[in-house]
Amino acid sequence: MAKEMKTLAKDTAIYGVSSIVGKFLNWLLVPLYTYTLEKQSDYGIVTNLYAWTALLLVVLTYGMETGFFRFANKDPENSQKVYGNTLISVGITSLLFALIIVLFYQPIANGLGYANHSEFIWLLGLTVAMDAFASIPFAYLRFVKRPIVFAGLKLLYVALNIVLNLFFLILCPWLMKVSPETVSWFYNPHYGVGYIFISNLLATTIQTVIMLKYIFVAKFIVDGQLLKQIFKYSYPLLFLGIAGIANQNLDKILFPFLQIGEGGKADLGVYGAVSKIAMVIMMFTQAFRYAYEPFVFAKNKDKNSLNIYADAMKYFIICSLLIFLCMVLYMDLIKFIIKSTYWAGLDVVPIILFSFIFQGIFFNLSIWYKLTDKNKYGAWFSAIGTIIILAGNIILVPKYSYWGSAGAAFGGYFIVMLLSYFFGQKYMPIKYDLKSFGVYSILTLALFGISHFIDTPYLILNL
Repeated sequence: MAKEMKTLAKDTAIYGVSSIVGKFLNWLLVPLYTYTLEKQSDYGIVTNLYAWTALLLVVLTYGMETGFFRFANKDPENSQKVYGNTLISVGITSLLFALIIVLFYQPIANGLGYANHSEFIWLLGLTVAMDAFASIPFAYLRFVKRPIVFAGLKLLYVALNIVLNLFFLILCPWLMKVSPETVSWFYNPHYGVGYIFISNLLATTIQTVIMLKYIFVAKFIVDGQLLKQIFKYSYPLLFLGIAGIANQNLDKILFPFLQIGEGGKADLGVYGAVSKIAMVIMMFTQAFRYAYEPFVFAKNKDKNSLNIYADAMKYFIICSLLIFLCMVLYMDLIKFIIKSTYWAGLDVVPIILFSFIFQGIFFNLSIWYKLTDKNKYGAWFSAIGTIIILAGNIILVPKYSYWGSAGAAFGGYFIVMLLSYFFGQKYMPIKYDLKSFGVYSILTLALFGISHFIDTPYLILNL
């Protein structure tokens, strides 16, 4: 069992290069945005539209990543055929989506409140279409155990995105002051938010072109029966994915409709910035997921698999709680990541962090319905979470602003986590070390509570 844990840890570490390091580097764009954008409401626009793109990405992949893993592992000899059919399916739907966005971006922009900047819609629409298509080649790289290539391509995108953001938000404004003729022909100093979306599109396009090498290794022979089987397995994961990403982003999507006006966008900007601080735990969860999902399917036939899954959960919880403590105990330093005008929202970070921990535990628990082909349960659980978060936002946000959003997410994730655990014990009993989980959690909360009594005028002493 120790060997399996080492293998999982090794793959998690490699995927972490692209996930944790990559997301961390993108995370460092938060100070760039908060310090360079003219208003808090500008960052509110970024938060709102990227929440929409995250939801659309799940819709456009409709569970086909997991479907690919399931059927490629069932019949490894025909894995190229499975790969080709999933590529064809996701490629066609992504192309159709891109055409719809290009044709109808203005009405969509009007409906979302961005009539004066309708180009934001097609910029992000094309980006998300390419990202959805690229998700299948990335899944293929995980299947054939090419974590180095996977990490390299992910980091390439991150590097391109950062360089382009620095170019448009730092270098171009400086050139406008010292040598305006060099950039004035294409650069608008008041277009800040738009350059974030342009950078994203350019980086995604370059990454997609480079990935063509790993796209054309597939066998593009349409097999209607195979596609039907893959889709039948995957479509419940679509609803699961929609509910899951809605649970993460529904508050940011709804916020402009619940807190109307410039003040609402400013509050959303604050909430978006402090939520990014809390994303460290999500980075860890994502890296763990990249390694854990193929690991789970590969170890399904192992006689000790249930014990392996229990150990994986234990180490996941330990790492998550350690990250939580590192974040909350050193917030006196971490807060400088964002501009001081956003610090009013820092007190909500611990609630957001625990919401993300609950979500990570829910992902770990999800193995029981994925391995028993009962994906409908995952969809139901996530739907329940979505309903709770939706209702919580509608009720709480008009009165409590982003505190209401954070509270609704905390409650939704907690209930979904409990539901998945109790149903999982019925259909696929796994002996999780609940006693240890409780001890770790109580110790974490105790240390967090004690830290509130350590408040002196001296930063070093506090740390």
